[in-house]
Amino acid sequence: MHIPDGYLGPQTYVPLYAAFVSFMALAVKILKKTLQSRMVPYLGMASCFSFLIMMFNVPIPGATTGHAVGSALIGLVLGPWAAILSVSITLIIQALVFGDGGITTIGANCVNMAVVMPLTAILTYKLIAGKSGSLSRIRFAAFTSGYVSLNIAAVVTAIQFGIQPLIAQDATGKPLYAPYPLNIAIPAMAAEHLILFGFIEAVITMLLFSYLYKTNKDIIYITH
Repeated sequence: MHIPDGYLGPQTYVPLYAAFVSFMALAVKILKKTLQSRMVPYLGMASCFSFLIMMFNVPIPGATTGHAVGSALIGLVLGPWAAILSVSITLIIQALVFGDGGITTIGANCVNMAVVMPLTAILTYKLIAGKSGSLSRIRFAAFTSGYVSLNIAAVVTAIQFGIQPLIAQDATGKPLYAPYPLNIAIPAMAAEHLILFGFIEAVITMLLFSYLYKTNKDIIYITH
């Protein structure tokens, strides 16, 4: 899901950078006021977890990749602001040190995977589980939140580079950035995540969330 350099024009990546910086600034401001000292190590663990899980990726036609992210689980356990901060740090390190994702597209990648995903996961979980204490319902809610959030993020990513041929062309009508239109970009991204990576994200989210719910429920954001 990492978008490389050269696939988004400034008309797209500049506003997404602005959105990313705004969310990061808000996350830092809120966490400074609300994050308990005992939870600080969990932020580091969350970044490491996200980094590790994103290392297992598969190339997708169009120069991007498909993979699980871990944002759903982090959002459910630590909350949206912790997820935004920890996953964004991971994505920035991946781009700057490992070349996984572009420099110009850091904002876009962070919005897609560090903002859209945890917020979608939390909303999905609340819609399904509510205040239920049923373990089976909680497991289903965690599974669905992981699956839905990853696929929503994948579609948002596809839209971002799928609109490039419409908004940035040279004098001959040739796309200046991502050459694949929406009717190619969306199916290419959606298929991989609907069939494979969405289920990986869902299973990881369900198993780890269920374990933490049974063994260390007091740290879980979504149950408070």
